[in-house]
Formats: sequence, structure tokens, C-alpha cells
Amino acid sequence: MREALIKGQIRIKELWIAEGKRSARAKEILRMAEDRGVPVKFKKSALLGQSMPGIVHQGIVALAAEFSYLDFNTLVDRSLDAPGHALLIAADHITDEGNLGALIRTAAFFGSHGLILPKDRSAKVTKGVKKRSAGAYVNLPVARVVNLSRALDVLDTKGFWIIGAAGEAPENIYHFDWNRNLILVLGSEERGLSRWVRNRCHQLVSIPSQGQVESLNVSVACGIILSEIVRQRRRDK
Repeated sequence: MREALIKGQIRIKELWIAEGKRSARAKEILRMAEDRGVPVKFKKSALLGQSMPGIVHQGIVALAAEFSYLDFNTLVDRSLDAPGHALLIAADHITDEGNLGALIRTAAFFGSHGLILPKDRSAKVTKGVKKRSAGAYVNLPVARVVNLSRALDVLDTKGFWIIGAAGEAPENIYHFDWNRNLILVLGSEERGLSRWVRNRCHQLVSIPSQGQVESLNVSVACGIILSEIVRQRRRDK
């Protein structure tokens, strides 16, 4: 909730605080809500429990508006304006909500500037995805595009390297130079990268396997690659 108030990416319609809640955290959230013009109502603790059955609210509840996607061009411009090299993630028709939620949490953890999703044949940011991300969705801007291939073409014209993750790729993620503006494209659970997206990649990379398992969950693979990106960028600063 504190992150949502700080980032402002999720519009909070109203804040409920249990009567008598006087912790330092509650006071900080109350101050931030007042600064941002968020209406605050004080409720009896029993009423909060009745209104939010099965939810651990610790005496503070935020009523949020529907999730809002960021405009694609705005996301691109923000990533280029951020310090250092731009880092975006694209999900090539990932349909499983659990995987998308975990992917959002992973991308937010490693400081990605945003996620791009196709509008059709892809999971959306639903209540289930928000829950699976464990709240990380408030830290990661998400844009939706009609055609992912065309969006990659736009990024190409803006100087982004389009890097696709593919298990069969000969280029090792640990040998590739990640110090550049780039978008990492991750394929679907069943088919991997689509042909149209694959053809637009400047480079395909793979994670070397040391065992008998041939593939990884998409969020796990994303985490491994992002970890290497962050390592290289910190080393070369």
C-alpha cells in the first residue's frame, strides 16, 4: 500500500484505517494519503474484518481503482529517460496467470523499466495476477499493444536491441554483452517465441543447463537472465 501511494501507478479511491491505529507505519500512510488527496475513513476493527473476510489487513485497507495500463510510447520514453541503459521485458503470448504474476514480481525485483503484453491471446493483469505478483505490480509499469511484432519494430527504430530467450540458442547469456538499451522477449509456456517475434530479434540467447532438465518456468528463466544483466551493468559502471 505504501508503495502504491509512492509510485502513484495504482489509483487509490479510498483508504480505511482502524480506529485507534497509531503505529508509525499507519501515521506515515495517513500522511501520504492526505498529501495525495486520498479520502481517509476510520472504521471499527470488527467492521474491517467483516468487510474483508479472509484478508490479513493489519488495520489498513486501500480501495483501489481498476488496474490501468501505461501507454506504450510513454513506457518507451520513460525507459530511455531513466538512468543507465533501458531494460524492458516483453511477454510473447504468455497465457498462464500464475506465470505472468510471477514474471511481474521478478521483473520488478530486478528493476526492469516495464513489461509489454499483447492484447490478444495473452494473460491480462487480473486480480489473480496481482495476487501472484505479491503486490509487485505497483512497481512495474505494464503496457498492452495490438501487435507485439510491430511494437518491436518501433523499439528497433529507437535503438533498442531485441533479445529473445530460446533454449536452443548457441549464444550463452553469460557471454553476451548486456550493456545496451534492450528489450528481453520471453516466449509462451508451450511454444516459446513465435516465428514473427523470433525473426525480429537481433540476438537469441540461452541459459546453459547443468542437469537433465531441458527447460525452466518462464519467471525463473527471466530471473536468471535479469540477474546476469544486473551483474554485468553493476560491474561495468
